[in-house]
Amino acid sequence: MPFKFDADGHIVLQEVNGQKLPVFTGADGKDAPFDADSTVATIGRLNGEAKGHRERAEAAEGKLKAFDGITDPAAALKALTTVKNLDEKNLIAAGDRDKAVSEAVKSVEEKYGPIVQENESLKGQLNNHLIGGAFASSKFIAEKFAAEGPAGVEIARALFGSSLKVEDGKVVGYDAQGNKLYSRTRHGELASAEEAIELLVDAYPHKNHILKGTGANGGGAGHGGGNAGGKKTVSRTAFDAMDPAQRAQFMREGGTLTD
Repeated sequence: MPFKFDADGHIVLQEVNGQKLPVFTGADGKDAPFDADSTVATIGRLNGEAKGHRERAEAAEGKLKAFDGITDPAAALKALTTVKNLDEKNLIAAGDRDKAVSEAVKSVEEKYGPIVQENESLKGQLNNHLIGGAFASSKFIAEKFAAEGPAGVEIARALFGSSLKVEDGKVVGYDAQGNKLYSRTRHGELASAEEAIELLVDAYPHKNHILKGTGANGGGAGHGGGNAGGKKTVSRTAFDAMDPAQRAQFMREGGTLTD
């Protein structure tokens, strides 16, 4: 992992949440701060998970040994079904048994169906509230979107709301390919709701039309976008997401960066 050095030969540091972290350049040419403590902790956690998976696999293999010698699973299941249908003296007609089971299931569904439906409705409302809260409380939207206040929140949610889901009580972001979004600073960890929103905006092809200083302000703004003088302005995060060629072109065109 090549770290980034300044003109004096010192490793470049970037402050993240009050902590100065060394900056490294990935294989894709993008710079990102490296949190060693978080990375080591994540590796330890993943090693533990791998051990757990291996132990569960070994336990499953041990249980399967009890079924050695069964060459026809379908025949074995049929035999078990026949045994279940045995009364003390007589076989219960398969049709009568199936009917009894069907009636029992129908009775349970009629009794608990409304409760399940209500639970799903409440779950949907809670998830909607959590996702809505992520957009409403987003500092990135409040500071970077051209449309201010509730309008900016509504635009962001309309564009990216479907990319956020609630899993285990937490808001999780997904990219256009259906992959989970991961933090750029907490390597190996899922992106927070705020990070996910920023990542989704950075990947949006028309972001220049919704962010401040990118041609989104006013009906007379040009397609090139930008602040006074027509220069483009992007966030440091957006600049880091560019490939080397895009960065070079951006700087040649007089682009400027914001924190």
